[in-house]
Amino acid sequence: MRELNLRLCRMKVTFGSLVIVAGICGILSFAFLATSLGTDYWYIIKMNPVNTSDFEDMSSRSGLWTIHEGGKMHTGSIDSFKADYSRYSETEVHMLNMHSAIVVVLPLSLVLLLFGGICGLVSSLARSPVLLTSTACYFFICSLLTLSGVSLYIIYSYQALAETERLVGPEGLAHVHTSFGWSLGMAWLSYGLELLTGALLLIAAKMLKRQHSSPAMA
Repeated sequence: MRELNLRLCRMKVTFGSLVIVAGICGILSFAFLATSLGTDYWYIIKMNPVNTSDFEDMSSRSGLWTIHEGGKMHTGSIDSFKADYSRYSETEVHMLNMHSAIVVVLPLSLVLLLFGGICGLVSSLARSPVLLTSTACYFFICSLLTLSGVSLYIIYSYQALAETERLVGPEGLAHVHTSFGWSLGMAWLSYGLELLTGALLLIAAKMLKRQHSSPAMA
């Protein structure tokens, strides 16, 4: 019992710093996801220098809504909501549906993160284990949405590349290098920080529960 009381005293000292760290992680997760959604380095296509005389302007980088190709920005080139589905094959329609899901899920996760930060602030100030646990679960749901959106984008990109290879043949892509950009990396960082925020809030809730139950145990 004495050892338990000593541990509880230590928990009281660290509760404030724990929720502060959780708050910082939550803010960073929101900032990283917002930066990711607002930038156009999700997918990068580069041409091999061997063919620069013919294809120097075909290198491109793309975001969720825009494509920068040859120094020009094309804003409506991947607008899946305004696309005429009757002009596309079944595979292309499936990819358009995936893109529509991506551009809904990821911004929704960003909005939910904003409300999650407010809930986290209220629950930490109220020092309520129930509110802290609920907020932790809320951040886990946000992380699941972010993970779903990012995973869908990766699948969508690979399917788009496979469809392009089917149309132009392997030779047509022999001098093309494709890679995911740092915008996608920022989304992954946001996902990790969302999980960390939820875990820290969950630990804080358990700390408070032990503190509230200690007088009865004593």
